[in-house]
Amino acid sequence: MDLEFLYPLTKSYYGSSGQRSIDPVVFFKLCLVGYLENIISDRQLIQHSSMRLDILYFFGYDIDEELPWHSTISRTRGLYPEFVFEEVFIKVLSMCVDKGMVSGHTQAIDSAPVKANASMDSLELKVPKEDLETHLHQIRHISEMDKKNSHPKIEVKQSLKVGAGDYSESKRVTRNKK
Repeated sequence: MDLEFLYPLTKSYYGSSGQRSIDPVVFFKLCLVGYLENIISDRQLIQHSSMRLDILYFFGYDIDEELPWHSTISRTRGLYPEFVFEEVFIKVLSMCVDKGMVSGHTQAIDSAPVKANASMDSLELKVPKEDLETHLHQIRHISEMDKKNSHPKIEVKQSLKVGAGDYSESKRVTRNKK
């Protein structure tokens, strides 16, 4: 599956300095897997993907390569406007349909480990729980909730008495919102 069209499409959303970000092809493949596997949690998506050799192969990762952090996926999702997701998913799903990988609304997969001589009778239909628009809206809502629930950092001064002198030490403390 050639996803090279993603680089020019997403180029304007990436800077040229700073820490290297997640490859847009890998990011959108992760999103596609999340949609097809009915996974809306980024943590679950990373955990699920890291245990599946077929998905690692799809991403272009080796078995010992670490997948991006779930927080990187959340931040990257917030980077793109919604129309980019819609454009990418429509194009990718139409590519899958053109290649005969999906029929347009259902997918047939074999989700159990089988020997190399697997029969076609062992395939089962797998249908996404919701349409693409609902799935994207739900993931965006979860990402926004994660942003709102982030823990603010506050400065706390702590005085230490050592021998005859007083010393102050600054520490970073995280306050949990409840």
